[in-house]
Formats: sequence, structure tokens, C-alpha cells
Amino acid sequence: MSDTAISPPTDALSPDDVERKSALSRMKLVATSLLVFAALVFLATSLASNDDGVIGYVRAVAEAAMVGALADWFAVTALFRHPLGIPIPHTAIIPKRKDQIGRSLGDFVESNFLTAEVIDQRLRGASIGRRAGEWLADPAHAERAGEAVSDVLHGGLEVLDDDEIQLGVEHFVEARIHATDVAPLLGRGIALTIEGGHHQRLLDAVLVGARGFLEDNRGVFRRRLDEESPWWVPDGIDDRVFDKIYTAVGRFVDDVHSSPRHEVRAAVDQRVGDFAERLQNDPALHAKGEELKAELLAHPEFRRWIDSLWGEAKQAMLEATDDPESELRRRLVGSLQRLGTRLATEPELQRKIDDWVSTAVAHVVENYRTEVSEIISSTVAKWDADATAEKLELQVGRDLQFIRINGTIVGGLAGFVIHAVGELL
Repeated sequence: MSDTAISPPTDALSPDDVERKSALSRMKLVATSLLVFAALVFLATSLASNDDGVIGYVRAVAEAAMVGALADWFAVTALFRHPLGIPIPHTAIIPKRKDQIGRSLGDFVESNFLTAEVIDQRLRGASIGRRAGEWLADPAHAERAGEAVSDVLHGGLEVLDDDEIQLGVEHFVEARIHATDVAPLLGRGIALTIEGGHHQRLLDAVLVGARGFLEDNRGVFRRRLDEESPWWVPDGIDDRVFDKIYTAVGRFVDDVHSSPRHEVRAAVDQRVGDFAERLQNDPALHAKGEELKAELLAHPEFRRWIDSLWGEAKQAMLEATDDPESELRRRLVGSLQRLGTRLATEPELQRKIDDWVSTAVAHVVENYRTEVSEIISSTVAKWDADATAEKLELQVGRDLQFIRINGTIVGGLAGFVIHAVGELL
């Protein structure tokens, strides 16, 4: 960055600055008028032929008042510029010592304001947890907070590097799949299915489907029998044989379906249980599962699915954050409102939030307050010296004019006292 001096932000005066400038001009006029008045009185009394009595006192007061006014005018003016443009030593103090003032101001702020003790005391007295809870408990405020969080989330998603995120998702998914033993996992899943009796409901569904399949394809089976039966067997015999076989098969299916303790069900239990046990403990099945897993990871369709995960997830989240009626937004607003209700009514939770905020801010202050001090000093250092003096004079110049006024009055009183003492002696 260039080291060229820049003006402090005074180009566009605020309404308050306009008022300060007007008040400063009025006070300068008052102080200068007192000086001029004292000078005129001194001149008038000096022209008098006799300086005894009242005239002497008036001239002494005017003379001392004039000296006091000039001295304080010099002192006040010397803060901001050279009096009468004369480069007298130790004048124009603010322009000359601007950088030092900036450093001192930064050090003052750092030492007296940016301390953990001050911040902690201020934050704990602010009841941040309770006030935040009361604010969030209002549905309208929770809606606004949810919208703000959604905007932050949307912006964060937009600036993420999609390629890097996608690569990370791929590595995560593949690592998790590689780390998972397929056969034992499948075996445990089947065992849990058996424990819950879910496999029997699956068997019932298969039996119902088989019964419907038989009914729907009766004609197909009958024609198949005609094709397979010898030519010399009469059709009547084929019909009776088909009916017996078909009826027996249908009855068998119905018996298994209607009897919870049928031997077929017991056999299914045994075989499925044995298979689940083998999946968990048989090295051959374990190796086969790993082989199938490797084939799955290498399959083009599976690779395309992994490649699409982040893009689809990001698009879904972007749409959800933009839609006030989305499930994400509704859940977010509801969660914020519930959090607000808890914060507003639970003192212990309020204390935790206050402690967390105080600790977090104190940590930031303790570790970065030097940077704040450097920002102040470096910013002031880049300001134009004369413009800085004008800015400061605008802020405090009106009050400093009272020094001139008081100097005129006090000088006059001092002149009166000195003259009176001289007369007495």
C-alpha cells in the first residue's frame, strides 16, 4: 500500500460536524471580540492624561486581560498550527506529533479498553444469553435469524471449491466402504432380521406372490403339460393329472402361509440363520464379499454416482436455502425459536452462553488487541497532518475557545489585583 498521506474522513461533513463548525466559528468570534474590546479599552485609557483612580484600574484590567487573551490564543492556536504562520518552535503540535499521538491513542485503547477484565465485566452485565433468547423466541425474529443463517450458508456454498469438495467426498465414501467388511455386516443384518421375525413376513409376501403367480399362469402351465405329455395320453387324463398337481401345489403354498409353525418355515429359519452365521465367520464368504465390493467400486455407474454426490447435495442445499417453505428453512427457524425459548427461561443455559461469549471475546481481545492498536496508529499515520489537525479542532475547538475567554477574564482580574496591590504599597 502507498505511504502517501491521506486525509481523514472529513470531505463530506455530517450534520453534527456542520453544527460543530458553526459553533466553533461563533466561539472564536466571541473570544476574539473580548481581545479586541480589551485592546480598545487599553488604548482609550492610555490616551487619557491622568491614570490615577478608576482610569488606572480600568487600564490595568484591560492590559492584563489583553495579555491573558493573547497568551491563551497563542496556546490554543499552537496546538493545531503555527500562530500567524510563523514557524515558532513547539507550535503546530498536533500536525508535527500526529504519528506519536496515533501510537499513544492505540496504546491507550489497548491498555484501558481492550483487556479481558473490562470486556468480561461489560459482557456479563449485558445478559447476552437472556436477551438473545427473548429475541429469538419471537417467531418473526426467528424467521429473520433463519433467513440470515440461510444467506450465510448459501454464500458459503457458493464460494466453496467444488472440485476439492467433490474429491474429499469421493475419498471419504471410498474410505468408508473400504473400511467396512461387507459379508459380516450383511450377516449381522440378516441375524437382526431373523430376531425380529422380518424374514417370515418376507416369506409370507413371497408365498402370496407365488399363489397369485400360479393363478395368473394356470393356462400357461396347462399348455406346457400338453407339450410335455406323450401323444398317446388322452387329454382327460392330462386334465386330471394337472388338476391334482396344481391343487396340491396351491394347497401346499396355502398351508405354509397359514401355519406359523410349518416345517418349511422352520427350515427357512434354519437355512437363513446358517447363512447369516457363515457370512460373519466364513473366510471364503468374507473374501467373496470383498471381491464383490471391489467390483462395485470399479463399476462405471457406481463411479458416476459418487461423482454426482456433491453436486446434487450442493444444488439441493442451495435450493433449500432459497426457499422459505423448504424443510431445511422450516426446521432451521423452528430450531432457532426453540433455542430462544430455552434461553429466555433457563438461567443455567443463559449462564453457559454468557460464559462462552465472554471467554471467546476475551480470547480474541487478548490475542489480537495489539493488531487493533496497530490499526489505530497506522491509520492515523496515513492521515494528512493538516487535515488531521482541522478534524481534531472541529471536534474540541469550541471548548478550547473557552480557554481564551477564561484567560481574558482571569487576566483582567489578575491585572486588577496587581494594580490594587501596587496602589496599596
